[in-house]
Amino acid sequence: MNNINKELKSDDTKINEKKSTDSVLNQKETSENPSDNKIVASENIFENYDVEENNLNLILDIPIKMTIELGRKRMTIRDLLYLKKDAIVTLDGVVGEPLDILINNYLIARGEVVVMQEKYGIRISDIITPEERIRRLNR
Repeated sequence: MNNINKELKSDDTKINEKKSTDSVLNQKETSENPSDNKIVASENIFENYDVEENNLNLILDIPIKMTIELGRKRMTIRDLLYLKKDAIVTLDGVVGEPLDILINNYLIARGEVVVMQEKYGIRISDIITPEERIRRLNR
């Protein structure tokens, strides 16, 4: 009787080992073939936005930096250190030439200086086309 019990236990152990081995092999096959293991997301994860709705409102309050550029000048640090009060720095801009209007350091327009109520302003005379902006980026 003891021999029969030992044989049954031995058979049970072999069956359990076989199941365990099969399980490991299945996991290995699964990990080697990731295209078979597709995870499907729930359809309600992402909020639906109405395409017709004007989503421009989402960005209207983002701050930008507008710069009006009169001209530029390259100089060495030595020249910069020698600047004193009343020194004159000549720029590459020409009198009467339109000034560059930059948004976040990208040229978007040109304009002329105006004075309104004792403050400077700029009258836009030319808008740079998107094609021209892209061409300038590639320089």
